[in-house]
Amino acid sequence: MTEAVPAPLGLAFVGCFTTERRRARGRGIDIYRTGSSLADWTHLGRVEGLTNPSFLVTDPGHAILYTVQGDGEAASAFAAAADGSLRALGAAATGGTNSVHLALDPSGRALIVANYASGSVALLPVRGDGGLEAARHVLPLPGEPGPHRTEQACAHPHHVVLAPDGRHAIVPDKGLDRVFVLRLEGERLAIASETAMRPGAGPRHIAFHPNRPLAFLVNELDSSVASCRWDAETGTLTPLHLAPTLPPDFFGASTAAAIVVTPDGRFVYASNRGQDGIARFRVAAEAGRLDPAGWTPAGGRDPRFMTLAPGGKHLLVANEQGDSLVEFAIDAASGDLTQTGLRPSLSPCTIAFL
Repeated sequence: MTEAVPAPLGLAFVGCFTTERRRARGRGIDIYRTGSSLADWTHLGRVEGLTNPSFLVTDPGHAILYTVQGDGEAASAFAAAADGSLRALGAAATGGTNSVHLALDPSGRALIVANYASGSVALLPVRGDGGLEAARHVLPLPGEPGPHRTEQACAHPHHVVLAPDGRHAIVPDKGLDRVFVLRLEGERLAIASETAMRPGAGPRHIAFHPNRPLAFLVNELDSSVASCRWDAETGTLTPLHLAPTLPPDFFGASTAAAIVVTPDGRFVYASNRGQDGIARFRVAAEAGRLDPAGWTPAGGRDPRFMTLAPGGKHLLVANEQGDSLVEFAIDAASGDLTQTGLRPSLSPCTIAFL
């Protein structure tokens, strides 16, 4: 019998960079009661004392919030109450440095963490109360670094996403210009396959199509999005098509950051830091090609993170250096974005919901 997932608590959590090294002004994790729009959010409180809670993920079935601590070596867990209060369940070592991203495995018994600076992916067991144990397995990612002199000195895994089959974790590696597919083998991780991107691309984040065997990879350093075919049987990604995230008349410095696919799979969005806009693509019916469909100002500087609001009809953008959260309504027919809200937030870098 499948365990029922509790009703949403109507809570949003915004992680904010906190350190001078990050040129940050944030103070930890801000907690909000959500509403029908960003303007209706109510600030409930804040968890301070965390260093750079740079990415958040939730376990809705058990009302648990997990965070990594950017530039650090730990992940933390919190139990959330209906009133928005968070009870600390402790921190655990991730077995690496600058843990930047995390994902909960389908069983809810393990957390998979990308250690950016030390070039590894770690598996941390989850206790029965939702707390974490120290990394049980740490997998170094092998390969030759890309050509960028400062951003590709070694392996730099930047993202962890569970494939739809629940048996594989996908890890874009910015330093090696590769995307690794990892098999989940109990309390261990194993490399199932790896896919090379063009030299200097800097793979950063990846998102799956909701109902087709496609994934969309945003490359940070060359500001592009690659559409890839996903084969769950073999655990492989095959590149199909590459599209630029920058407008053809933009000549400044910029790096791509976040990627989001709409719930119907018709549109893909990628953010640009420097150009400070959101690129919009239509997903073509044939071969998963991405057709550029326009660009929208992000409403602030350095749009590091994007996510869909609950319901999937609005896009939320965290502008790290713009100190703002910005909401856009998504036109269901065209994919066009219309700004519908803005809320001040100091150095925001991630948003999660319960």
